Amino acid sequence: MSKTNTEISKFLSYLLRHQPESVGLSLDKEGWAIIKDLILCAVKEGYILDNELIRNIVDSSDKKRFTISDDGLRIQAAQGHSTQHVNIIHKEKTPPEILYHGTATRFIPAIREQGLLPLSRQYVHLSSDKDTAIQVGQRYGAPVLLKIKALNMYEQGCKFFQADNGVWLTDTVPYQFIQE
Repeated sequence: MSKTNTEISKFLSYLLRHQPESVGLSLDKEGWAIIKDLILCAVKEGYILDNELIRNIVDSSDKKRFTISDDGLRIQAAQGHSTQHVNIIHKEKTPPEILYHGTATRFIPAIREQGLLPLSRQYVHLSSDKDTAIQVGQRYGAPVLLKIKALNMYEQGCKFFQADNGVWLTDTVPYQFIQE
């Protein structure tokens, strides 16, 4: 049975962000996997991949979740790793004045108490686009759009990074920098 590009993209996210060892795949410290190894490991889970299909999924992804190396031999997830073995080195960058975070209504009490925390991820993910943030929030329930005073945070010593796909990353967001 043939898998859809969406199914394959979700499978790649699972392997490259969370559980590469589930199929015997190895990632280096920056999250790169050798594409030929990925192709071989994917067969164990019933995914028949080739270089062209992988390139098509990477190029057609609206969220730009993956990056292929310049030599075309390796692939990595742009951000969102839950595995502690991966630590992508992002360049520090000055954020815009306001960034956005989408969440669900049910998380607001905890956010008011603790701010935004990365939880199982390495960073808190923020967006420069309201619509994207709302879409993210909808995955968890009734969405709430939070405005983050990112430049103010940066000026107070918080570090910001931007992943290859445009997602903004920071360690935490204290509640004092959040507007509901």
